[in-house]
Amino acid sequence: MKKALMLIAALGCSSPGLFADTAAERLEESARIVHEIMQTPDQGIPQDLLNKAYCVVVVPSLKKGAFVVGGEYGKGFTICRRGVGMGWGAPGAVRVEGGSFGFQIGGSSTDVVMLVMNEHGMHELDKDKFTLGGDASVAAGPVGRTATANTDAYMTAEILSWSRTKGLFAGVSLSGASLRPDRDGNKELYGEKLDNKQILMTKTEPPAAARALIAELEKYSMHKDN
Repeated sequence: MKKALMLIAALGCSSPGLFADTAAERLEESARIVHEIMQTPDQGIPQDLLNKAYCVVVVPSLKKGAFVVGGEYGKGFTICRRGVGMGWGAPGAVRVEGGSFGFQIGGSSTDVVMLVMNEHGMHELDKDKFTLGGDASVAAGPVGRTATANTDAYMTAEILSWSRTKGLFAGVSLSGASLRPDRDGNKELYGEKLDNKQILMTKTEPPAAARALIAELEKYSMHKDN
């Protein structure tokens, strides 16, 4: 028991974004991740993909082997467009669990970004749990703001995913990992344990802590119009 408590303490100290922070702080970290990735054109997410995305998922400091043996665990947010030709709505808190996609260059944690590319993938976010590669197809995304996305994998995948470890940003397959609502995180932000469907598919007012993330997405993406 003592060793387990020491491990939890060590993980918490090495990754404050996972255990020691609040939902509001994770939102601020998510905004910073989007900003830093998109500020580097040759290492960013292709512009046309971000413009077409229905939703974005950002998970700061996904941890390897934290409480999920042989897998990953992290907390983050998903945020969707309010509708055709409209801007980004309020974020819903999510938990990522399981999977074993490998961490780049030996990192113990990584930032993860996903783009949900169609309506079916967007509605999978409504569920209590869905599995990447099972309930929704997933593929490693291309890197570079002007990178071509005209390949079968990119054009047919419902979700595209990337990871950033020790400054290295690359497409990565998250097949086998699951996403579920983080109702505790939603309670911190909205005052009650809302399901993500109650947040993502309505005109819920975004909390103040989400302003930076919404601003970054508005800055780097055009409104989807088809």
